[in-house]
Amino acid sequence: MKKGSLGPSLKLTLPPSDEVSFSKFLTKSGTFMDGDLLVNREGVRIVSHREVEVPPPIQPSDNQIILADLYVIKVIGKGNGGVVQLVQHKWTGQFFALKVIQMNIEESIRKQIVQELKINQSSQCPYIVVCYQSFYDNGTISIILEYMDGGSLADLLKKVKTIPEPYLACICKQVLQGLLYLHHEKHIIHRDFKPSNLLINHQGEIKITDFGVSAIKASTSEQANTFVGTFNYMSPERIVGGNYSYKSDIWSLGLVLLECATGQFPYLPPDQAQVWDSFFELMSAIVEQPPPCAPSDQFSQEFCSFISACVQKDPKDRSSAHDLLTHPFINMYNDLNIDLASYFSEAGSPLATF
Repeated sequence: MKKGSLGPSLKLTLPPSDEVSFSKFLTKSGTFMDGDLLVNREGVRIVSHREVEVPPPIQPSDNQIILADLYVIKVIGKGNGGVVQLVQHKWTGQFFALKVIQMNIEESIRKQIVQELKINQSSQCPYIVVCYQSFYDNGTISIILEYMDGGSLADLLKKVKTIPEPYLACICKQVLQGLLYLHHEKHIIHRDFKPSNLLINHQGEIKITDFGVSAIKASTSEQANTFVGTFNYMSPERIVGGNYSYKSDIWSLGLVLLECATGQFPYLPPDQAQVWDSFFELMSAIVEQPPPCAPSDQFSQEFCSFISACVQKDPKDRSSAHDLLTHPFINMYNDLNIDLASYFSEAGSPLATF
């Protein structure tokens, strides 16, 4: 048999129904299937629900990455049922981030991983972290991701405390283009938009990552009503359990930008306490209190207006990613030729050196 081949097509016995559903299908040959997602030693692909005989994925090309050619340098992240490792390709020297998940995890996390694989499989945008390949073997799913050597926006904030307006405008423009792609081209609500899910590199790029709890909608007008994600950055309509759509991510963007500008999370506990006594109190504050705003004596009118456009409590009054890309704040510092690459490099990185 040819090296790298899976041999004959996988033969599946399907239930006698018009609606064929693949669910957690696992073969001894090293194939993981969930819904319409098929992952094996050769990679990942989406298959038709009506495929009775599933052919193996396309055979590896000369430039395809294989796990045997990667060696681990160190662990750079943990969570969501697995670890993220910094790895290097033996032959080219290129670095990648390798997410490794044991699939004997609880059902809810497993579903998040499957969701992330599906979105990674179909997304191609310079403002979204690249997923190169995914593999399933011996009970483990491995996802080879673009290595963003500057860490996350959360890491950057620990270094610099606050980010000046001109740099925020450049950062925001890239993030909005990523959100525009997700919302209007892929019909995806991220649902966990926060500083740790925005990754940076020393080329001055910032990209959106982590789609484990994202929702894929049929159109830009369809709404969701599930309660997932990090509650700190949730929009009011999500917290109360109502319908929400793409503009819930815009609320989160407003909070993230305000946190970057001021150096603190926009909703402070009462009596100047360091932390909220419970997340129920924080959620109550987000729903009941007026939305936060940028102090007009510290920031430009354009930035204050931009934040206000993001954090309108009624999503109908909230701007879309498309609208915000034309907001005066986004281009007001263009003449300064802001160099994000130098800014990110000078700030240092917990990941870039090892």
